[in-house]
Amino acid sequence: MDIIERDIFALICSSDGMRAKDIANKLKKDRKVINHYLYASPYMHELCYRDKDYNWHGYIRQARPHKGLEDFCGYYSTVREFLALTKEEWFEILKEGCRRIGRNLNDTRGLFHSFKDTAAVMRDLFGDLGGIDYEDWEIAFELRIKKSRAVRIYADVLVITEKYVFSLEFKMKDRIEEDEVFQAAKYSAYQEVLFGPKYDVIPVLVLTKAQDLYKYVPLGESTAEIPVCSGDMLFNIFDEYLGFLEGV
Repeated sequence: MDIIERDIFALICSSDGMRAKDIANKLKKDRKVINHYLYASPYMHELCYRDKDYNWHGYIRQARPHKGLEDFCGYYSTVREFLALTKEEWFEILKEGCRRIGRNLNDTRGLFHSFKDTAAVMRDLFGDLGGIDYEDWEIAFELRIKKSRAVRIYADVLVITEKYVFSLEFKMKDRIEEDEVFQAAKYSAYQEVLFGPKYDVIPVLVLTKAQDLYKYVPLGESTAEIPVCSGDMLFNIFDEYLGFLEGV
């Protein structure tokens, strides 16, 4: 996405409906330029719609709670609601949600065990955050946005705080593999567009069979790095960005 396209998308998704002329006025751009993006951009075409009054809306709002996000997830709720469910209640809701969004539930390679392992790590994480006001954070499992060949955004787990989106890629492994580091970072730029300029997206690779692992790993030969951690060290990623242990 270029800057104009991103800004149009953010305006639409953070409003209750905007007409093309209002978008043009807000961004100080020619109406023809705005119309070009509205009708040619895959993001606007696939993740926005125009109502009968010619107002444009986003399917996923860029505001808390992120209304519409649940339509693209196997499971979505506040952290409070997630923790109130039993493990089996959550699992049944997740499976039903995955069927609804077209997520393949082929369990021949241990997919269900992976789902439950991921949920257990998340429950342990929130148990470690005792005293932190996390209950109104949003949590999503199995985000699958696959509207066209041009718009594909995936995540195993999203945790959405006041200003961060933690995008967690889970692997039931104890060793860091380069291709999985790339996989964890692959969709972060698209998620930044999806959630808008008020959020920073933090991609994280979580290895659930490792222990005491917490390090930053470079993305190939670039200067970019992403955090890789074991499930028992995920707490430290959140502390690094939210700083809730400062002064303790």
